Amino acid sequence: MPAQSKAQQKAAGAALSAKRGDTKVKDLQGASKQMYKSMSEKELDDLASTKRKSLPDKKG
Repeated sequence: MPAQSKAQQKAAGAALSAKRGDTKVKDLQGASKQMYKSMSEKELDDLASTKRKSLPDKKG
């Protein structure tokens, strides 16, 4: 499932980084914290790997 906005893709990348242990979970906030809790590493990887070129900044 591809990300629908740059903001969603960025939040998924932050959550994925925490899931892999590269960043601290306590540093997450907002959507990335929610994604960390509710999504698997594979789901986060799918969202985070979406190409950003054709995405809007925010889903509107």
